[in-house]
Amino acid sequence: MNRLTNTKILITGGAGFIGSNLIEHFLMQNNEVVCLDNLSTGFKKNIAPYIDNNNFRFIEGDIRDLDTCKKATKGCEYIFHQAALGSVPRSIKDPAITNAVNIDGFLNMLIAAKDEKIKRFIYAASSSTYGDSKELPKMEERIGRPLSPYAITKVVNEYYAKVYSELYGLETIGLRYFNVFGKNQDPNGAYAAVIPLWVKKLINHESPVINGDGNYSRDFTYIDNVIQANEKAAITPTDELLVNLKKYYKALSNKVGKEIDPPTCIMEIFNVAFGSNTTLFELCAALKSNLGMFDKEIDKIEPIIGPKRQGDIPHSQASINKAKTVLSYNPKYDASKGFKQACDWYWENIKY
Repeated sequence: MNRLTNTKILITGGAGFIGSNLIEHFLMQNNEVVCLDNLSTGFKKNIAPYIDNNNFRFIEGDIRDLDTCKKATKGCEYIFHQAALGSVPRSIKDPAITNAVNIDGFLNMLIAAKDEKIKRFIYAASSSTYGDSKELPKMEERIGRPLSPYAITKVVNEYYAKVYSELYGLETIGLRYFNVFGKNQDPNGAYAAVIPLWVKKLINHESPVINGDGNYSRDFTYIDNVIQANEKAAITPTDELLVNLKKYYKALSNKVGKEIDPPTCIMEIFNVAFGSNTTLFELCAALKSNLGMFDKEIDKIEPIIGPKRQGDIPHSQASINKAKTVLSYNPKYDASKGFKQACDWYWENIKY
Protein backbone atom coordinates (compact mmCIF):
# COMPACT_ATOMS: atom_id res chain seq x y z
CA MET A 1 0.00 0.00 0.00
CA ASN A 2 1.59 3.26 -1.19
CA ARG A 3 -1.15 5.58 0.04
CA LEU A 4 -3.70 5.74 2.81
CA THR A 5 -7.11 5.54 1.15
CA ASN A 6 -10.74 4.71 1.99
CA THR A 7 -10.06 4.79 5.73
CA LYS A 8 -11.66 6.67 8.63
CA ILE A 9 -9.06 8.72 10.48
CA LEU A 10 -8.95 11.33 13.23
CA ILE A 11 -6.73 14.40 12.99
CA THR A 12 -6.51 16.37 16.22
CA GLY A 13 -5.52 20.00 15.89
CA GLY A 14 -6.89 19.80 12.36
CA ALA A 15 -7.71 23.49 12.13
CA GLY A 16 -4.08 24.35 12.74
CA PHE A 17 -1.14 24.59 10.37
CA ILE A 18 0.04 20.99 10.04
CA GLY A 19 -3.35 19.45 10.78
CA SER A 20 -5.16 21.35 8.01
CA ASN A 21 -2.54 20.29 5.48
CA LEU A 22 -3.01 16.67 6.54
CA ILE A 23 -6.78 17.03 6.17
CA GLU A 24 -6.44 18.35 2.62
CA HIS A 25 -4.07 15.53 1.66
CA PHE A 26 -6.09 12.68 3.11
CA LEU A 27 -9.45 13.94 1.83
CA MET A 28 -7.96 14.00 -1.67
CA GLN A 29 -7.30 10.28 -1.24
CA ASN A 30 -10.93 9.48 -0.44
CA ASN A 31 -10.49 9.03 3.31
CA GLU A 32 -13.15 9.86 5.87
CA VAL A 33 -11.60 12.53 8.08
CA VAL A 34 -12.69 13.62 11.55
CA CYS A 35 -11.13 16.87 12.79
CA LEU A 36 -11.00 17.67 16.52
CA ASP A 37 -9.92 21.19 17.43
CA ASN A 38 -10.85 23.71 20.11
CA LEU A 39 -9.79 26.63 17.87
CA SER A 40 -7.49 28.09 20.51
CA THR A 41 -4.65 28.32 18.01
CA GLY A 42 -6.34 26.89 14.90
CA PHE A 43 -8.73 28.69 12.58
CA LYS A 44 -12.02 27.78 10.91
CA LYS A 45 -10.73 29.38 7.70
CA ASN A 46 -8.17 26.56 7.46
CA ILE A 47 -10.91 23.93 7.27
CA ALA A 48 -13.58 26.04 5.54
CA PRO A 49 -12.90 24.41 2.12
CA TYR A 50 -13.86 20.99 3.55
CA ILE A 51 -16.98 21.77 5.62
CA ASP A 52 -19.36 20.69 2.84
CA ASN A 53 -17.35 17.57 2.01
CA ASN A 54 -19.38 14.48 2.94
CA ASN A 55 -16.18 12.74 4.03
CA PHE A 56 -15.30 15.48 6.52
CA ARG A 57 -16.59 16.04 10.05
CA PHE A 58 -15.52 18.83 12.38
CA ILE A 59 -15.82 18.50 16.15
CA GLU A 60 -15.11 21.66 18.12
CA GLY A 61 -13.76 20.32 21.38
CA ASP A 62 -10.81 20.15 23.75
CA ILE A 63 -8.45 17.20 24.18
CA ARG A 64 -8.37 17.97 27.91
CA ASP A 65 -11.87 16.46 28.03
CA LEU A 66 -11.69 12.66 27.87
CA ASP A 67 -15.30 12.19 26.74
CA THR A 68 -14.67 14.51 23.80
CA CYS A 69 -11.59 12.48 22.83
CA LYS A 70 -13.58 9.25 22.96
CA LYS A 71 -16.39 10.73 20.87
CA ALA A 72 -13.95 11.92 18.20
CA THR A 73 -12.10 8.60 18.09
CA LYS A 74 -15.23 6.46 17.60
CA GLY A 75 -14.96 4.28 14.51
CA CYS A 76 -11.54 5.58 13.43
CA GLU A 77 -8.67 3.31 12.41
CA TYR A 78 -5.78 5.77 12.68
CA ILE A 79 -5.12 8.87 14.74
CA PHE A 80 -2.82 11.69 13.66
CA HIS A 81 -2.40 13.63 16.89
CA GLN A 82 -1.29 17.18 16.10
CA ALA A 83 -3.16 19.06 18.83
CA ALA A 84 -0.81 20.81 21.27
CA LEU A 85 0.22 24.20 22.55
CA GLY A 86 3.46 24.88 20.72
CA SER A 87 6.02 27.63 21.25
CA VAL A 88 8.88 27.63 23.72
CA PRO A 89 8.25 31.28 24.77
CA ARG A 90 4.57 30.54 25.44
CA SER A 91 5.49 27.60 27.67
CA ILE A 92 7.92 29.74 29.63
CA LYS A 93 5.23 32.37 30.18
CA ASP A 94 2.48 29.88 31.10
CA PRO A 95 3.85 26.40 31.84
CA ALA A 96 0.63 25.24 33.53
CA ILE A 97 -1.59 25.42 30.46
CA THR A 98 1.17 23.98 28.26
CA ASN A 99 1.39 21.04 30.64
CA ALA A 100 -2.40 20.57 30.76
CA VAL A 101 -2.85 20.52 27.00
CA ASN A 102 0.32 18.72 25.99
CA ILE A 103 0.43 16.07 28.72
CA ASP A 104 -3.11 15.67 30.11
CA GLY A 105 -4.57 16.04 26.62
CA PHE A 106 -2.04 13.61 25.16
CA LEU A 107 -2.87 11.01 27.80
CA ASN A 108 -6.59 11.41 27.09
CA MET A 109 -5.94 10.70 23.43
CA LEU A 110 -3.92 7.59 24.30
CA ILE A 111 -6.75 6.35 26.52
CA ALA A 112 -9.30 6.95 23.76
CA ALA A 113 -7.05 5.25 21.19
CA LYS A 114 -6.57 2.19 23.40
CA ASP A 115 -10.28 1.86 24.18
CA GLU A 116 -11.23 2.20 20.51
CA LYS A 117 -8.52 -0.30 19.48
CA ILE A 118 -6.94 2.13 17.05
CA LYS A 119 -4.57 0.47 14.55
CA ARG A 120 -1.82 3.05 14.99
CA PHE A 121 -1.38 6.30 16.89
CA ILE A 122 0.88 8.74 15.03
CA TYR A 123 1.74 11.86 16.99
CA ALA A 124 3.65 15.11 16.64
CA ALA A 125 6.84 14.94 18.65
CA SER A 126 9.41 17.73 18.58
CA SER A 127 13.07 18.45 17.95
CA SER A 128 12.98 20.47 21.19
CA THR A 129 13.37 17.08 22.87
CA TYR A 130 17.10 17.23 22.05
CA GLY A 131 17.49 20.09 24.51
CA ASP A 132 21.07 21.02 25.32
CA SER A 133 22.62 18.20 23.28
CA LYS A 134 25.36 19.65 21.08
CA GLU A 135 25.67 16.56 18.91
CA LEU A 136 25.00 17.07 15.19
CA PRO A 137 23.24 15.62 13.38
CA LYS A 138 20.61 14.74 15.98
CA MET A 139 19.95 11.02 16.29
CA GLU A 140 16.75 9.66 17.83
CA GLU A 141 18.55 7.55 20.44
CA ARG A 142 20.48 10.39 22.07
CA ILE A 143 18.76 13.41 23.60
CA GLY A 144 19.90 16.10 26.01
CA ARG A 145 18.39 18.00 28.92
CA PRO A 146 15.13 19.82 28.05
CA LEU A 147 15.48 23.60 28.05
CA SER A 148 11.83 24.67 28.38
CA PRO A 149 8.49 23.51 29.80
CA TYR A 150 7.37 22.83 26.22
CA ALA A 151 10.33 20.51 25.63
CA ILE A 152 9.55 18.65 28.86
CA THR A 153 5.98 18.00 27.73
CA LYS A 154 7.20 16.52 24.46
CA VAL A 155 9.65 14.23 26.26
CA VAL A 156 6.86 13.04 28.56
CA ASN A 157 4.66 12.35 25.51
CA GLU A 158 7.28 9.98 24.15
CA TYR A 159 7.51 8.08 27.43
CA TYR A 160 3.74 7.80 27.70
CA ALA A 161 3.46 6.51 24.13
CA LYS A 162 6.12 3.86 24.70
CA VAL A 163 4.47 2.69 27.92
CA TYR A 164 1.11 2.40 26.16
CA SER A 165 2.72 0.35 23.41
CA GLU A 166 4.39 -2.00 25.88
CA LEU A 167 1.48 -2.38 28.29
CA TYR A 168 -1.54 -2.29 26.00
CA GLY A 169 -0.22 -3.17 22.54
CA LEU A 170 -1.12 0.21 21.05
CA GLU A 171 1.16 0.90 18.08
CA THR A 172 2.62 4.39 18.46
CA ILE A 173 4.91 6.38 16.20
CA GLY A 174 6.23 9.79 17.21
CA LEU A 175 7.51 12.15 14.54
CA ARG A 176 10.05 14.65 15.83
CA TYR A 177 9.33 17.65 13.64
CA PHE A 178 12.17 20.05 12.87
CA ASN A 179 11.02 23.64 12.23
CA VAL A 180 8.13 22.92 9.92
CA PHE A 181 6.93 25.71 7.61
CA GLY A 182 4.59 26.27 4.68
CA LYS A 183 0.98 26.82 3.66
CA ASN A 184 -1.52 27.84 6.40
CA GLN A 185 1.15 28.73 8.99
CA ASP A 186 -0.18 31.75 10.87
CA PRO A 187 2.01 34.90 10.72
CA ASN A 188 0.09 36.71 13.45
CA GLY A 189 0.16 36.60 17.22
CA ALA A 190 2.83 36.79 19.88
CA TYR A 191 4.07 33.24 19.22
CA ALA A 192 4.20 33.18 15.43
CA ALA A 193 6.96 30.99 13.98
CA VAL A 194 10.00 32.67 12.49
CA ILE A 195 9.30 32.17 8.76
CA PRO A 196 5.72 33.52 8.57
CA LEU A 197 6.65 36.27 11.05
CA TRP A 198 9.60 37.42 8.93
CA VAL A 199 7.61 37.12 5.70
CA LYS A 200 4.94 39.38 7.19
CA LYS A 201 7.52 41.98 8.22
CA LEU A 202 9.31 41.92 4.87
CA ILE A 203 6.07 42.32 2.90
CA ASN A 204 5.28 45.31 5.13
CA HIS A 205 8.79 46.71 4.48
CA GLU A 206 9.80 46.18 8.10
CA SER A 207 13.07 44.71 9.35
CA PRO A 208 12.88 41.17 10.73
CA VAL A 209 14.46 40.69 14.16
CA ILE A 210 17.12 38.00 14.38
CA ASN A 211 17.37 36.73 17.96
CA GLY A 212 20.99 35.92 18.78
CA ASP A 213 23.96 36.50 16.52
CA GLY A 214 22.35 35.23 13.32
CA ASN A 215 24.53 32.15 13.11
CA TYR A 216 22.08 29.93 14.96
CA SER A 217 20.92 27.29 12.50
CA ARG A 218 17.85 25.13 11.97
CA ASP A 219 16.82 22.17 9.83
CA PHE A 220 13.84 23.88 8.21
CA THR A 221 11.29 21.34 6.98
CA TYR A 222 8.72 22.06 4.30
CA ILE A 223 5.17 20.89 5.06
CA ASP A 224 4.99 18.41 2.15
CA ASN A 225 7.84 16.42 3.70
CA VAL A 226 5.87 16.24 6.94
CA ILE A 227 2.76 15.00 5.15
CA GLN A 228 4.79 12.26 3.51
CA ALA A 229 6.27 11.19 6.87
CA ASN A 230 2.83 10.99 8.50
CA GLU A 231 1.46 8.87 5.68
CA LYS A 232 4.49 6.55 5.70
CA ALA A 233 4.11 6.17 9.48
CA ALA A 234 0.53 5.02 8.97
CA ILE A 235 0.77 2.73 5.95
CA THR A 236 4.00 0.82 6.62
CA PRO A 237 2.85 -2.67 7.73
CA THR A 238 3.79 -3.87 11.22
CA ASP A 239 5.82 -6.84 9.96
CA GLU A 240 7.77 -4.60 7.61
CA LEU A 241 8.42 -2.08 10.37
CA LEU A 242 9.81 -4.75 12.67
CA VAL A 243 12.07 -6.18 9.95
CA ASN A 244 13.35 -2.72 9.01
CA LEU A 245 13.88 -1.77 12.66
CA LYS A 246 15.95 -4.92 13.15
CA LYS A 247 18.16 -3.88 10.21
CA TYR A 248 18.45 -0.34 11.49
CA TYR A 249 19.42 -1.31 15.04
CA LYS A 250 21.89 -3.91 13.79
CA ALA A 251 23.65 -1.27 11.71
CA LEU A 252 23.53 1.17 14.63
CA SER A 253 24.98 -1.47 16.97
CA ASN A 254 27.90 -2.00 14.59
CA LYS A 255 28.46 1.74 14.37
CA VAL A 256 28.54 2.41 18.12
CA GLY A 257 30.21 -0.90 19.05
CA LYS A 258 27.43 -1.81 21.44
CA GLU A 259 24.54 -4.24 21.04
CA ILE A 260 21.17 -2.48 20.81
CA ASP A 261 18.14 -4.73 20.97
CA PRO A 262 15.42 -3.97 18.41
CA PRO A 263 11.89 -3.45 19.74
CA THR A 264 9.35 -6.25 19.79
CA CYS A 265 6.41 -3.87 19.39
CA ILE A 266 5.80 -0.62 17.51
CA MET A 267 6.74 2.28 19.79
CA GLU A 268 9.17 4.25 17.68
CA ILE A 269 10.41 7.80 17.25
CA PHE A 270 11.58 9.26 13.94
CA ASN A 271 13.15 12.57 13.01
CA VAL A 272 11.22 14.41 10.30
CA ALA A 273 13.35 16.96 8.47
CA PHE A 274 15.39 17.29 5.29
CA GLY A 275 18.69 16.63 7.03
CA SER A 276 20.44 19.96 6.39
CA ASN A 277 20.73 23.24 8.25
CA THR A 278 20.27 26.91 7.46
CA THR A 279 21.52 29.82 9.55
CA LEU A 280 19.13 32.62 10.43
CA PHE A 281 21.18 34.98 8.28
CA GLU A 282 20.80 32.57 5.34
CA LEU A 283 17.08 32.24 6.02
CA CYS A 284 16.62 36.01 5.97
CA ALA A 285 18.53 36.29 2.70
CA ALA A 286 16.47 33.51 1.11
CA LEU A 287 13.15 35.08 2.12
CA LYS A 288 14.28 38.48 0.84
CA SER A 289 15.35 36.95 -2.46
CA ASN A 290 12.07 35.07 -3.01
CA LEU A 291 9.81 37.92 -1.93
CA GLY A 292 11.95 40.35 -3.89
CA MET A 293 10.65 38.71 -7.05
CA PHE A 294 7.30 40.37 -6.27
CA ASP A 295 8.57 43.61 -4.71
CA LYS A 296 12.14 44.77 -5.38
CA GLU A 297 12.10 47.10 -2.35
CA ILE A 298 12.21 44.03 -0.10
CA ASP A 299 15.78 43.28 -1.24
CA LYS A 300 16.91 46.51 0.43
CA ILE A 301 15.59 45.65 3.90
CA GLU A 302 18.22 44.72 6.50
CA PRO A 303 17.51 42.63 9.61
CA ILE A 304 17.85 43.85 13.20
CA ILE A 305 19.93 41.81 15.64
CA GLY A 306 18.00 41.20 18.85
CA PRO A 307 18.72 39.39 22.13
CA LYS A 308 18.94 35.63 22.44
CA ARG A 309 15.62 34.04 23.44
CA GLN A 310 15.30 31.92 26.55
CA GLY A 311 15.12 28.22 25.81
CA ASP A 312 16.60 28.49 22.31
CA ILE A 313 19.19 25.94 21.22
CA PRO A 314 22.07 27.19 19.03
CA HIS A 315 21.94 24.58 16.27
CA SER A 316 19.59 21.89 15.07
CA GLN A 317 20.14 19.41 12.26
CA ALA A 318 18.50 16.01 11.99
CA SER A 319 19.78 12.64 10.96
CA ILE A 320 16.94 11.19 8.90
CA ASN A 321 18.63 7.85 8.30
CA LYS A 322 16.23 6.01 10.60
CA ALA A 323 13.11 7.33 8.85
CA LYS A 324 14.65 6.54 5.46
CA THR A 325 15.63 3.01 6.49
CA VAL A 326 12.48 2.04 8.37
CA LEU A 327 9.68 4.09 6.76
CA SER A 328 11.16 4.64 3.28
CA TYR A 329 10.85 8.37 3.98
CA ASN A 330 12.23 10.37 1.06
CA PRO A 331 11.74 14.13 1.49
CA LYS A 332 11.23 15.92 -1.82
CA TYR A 333 11.72 19.52 -0.71
CA ASP A 334 15.01 20.91 0.53
CA ALA A 335 14.92 24.21 2.41
CA SER A 336 15.55 26.30 -0.70
CA LYS A 337 12.65 24.77 -2.68
CA GLY A 338 10.44 25.00 0.39
CA PHE A 339 11.23 28.68 0.97
CA LYS A 340 10.17 29.47 -2.59
CA GLN A 341 6.92 27.51 -2.27
CA ALA A 342 6.10 29.18 1.06
CA CYS A 343 6.87 32.70 -0.16
CA ASP A 344 4.75 32.19 -3.29
CA TRP A 345 1.83 31.00 -1.14
CA TYR A 346 2.08 33.84 1.35
CA TRP A 347 2.25 36.45 -1.38
CA GLU A 348 -0.87 35.07 -3.06
CA ASN A 349 -2.95 34.23 0.00
CA ILE A 350 -2.14 36.51 2.93
CA LYS A 351 -3.15 40.15 3.21
CA TYR A 352 -1.22 42.06 5.86
